[in-house]
Amino acid sequence: QVRLVESGGGLVQPGESLRLSCKASGFNFDSFAMGWYRQAAGKERELVATMTSLSTITYEAPSVSGRFIISRDNARNMLYLQMNSLKPEDTAVYYCNAPLRDGVLYDAWGPGAQVTVSS
Repeated sequence: QVRLVESGGGLVQPGESLRLSCKASGFNFDSFAMGWYRQAAGKERELVATMTSLSTITYEAPSVSGRFIISRDNARNMLYLQMNSLKPEDTAVYYCNAPLRDGVLYDAWGPGAQVTVSS
């Protein structure tokens, strides 16, 4: 049974940093590309960053490029998102999942991690 649990969210001021973690279980984590998504209030969920299964290729959305860094530890089934220079527009619930050609691996999604950037 696939399970994804995000953690590490919180309330920070603009310019500060946070590191999100995602614990994955129930599937062969090291066989899947993984990604971080976010959903702000009243908006659709959007892709933030992805990383291939062996960490060889990464993608960051233009809105976070140069500020957010995705990484993974396949030995621990963990996915991370280092978020630097946070802006108020980064406020959202952040989720991890495995992107597939026609959707995501875990349709039910995890609980997410709330990130609030406010002065």
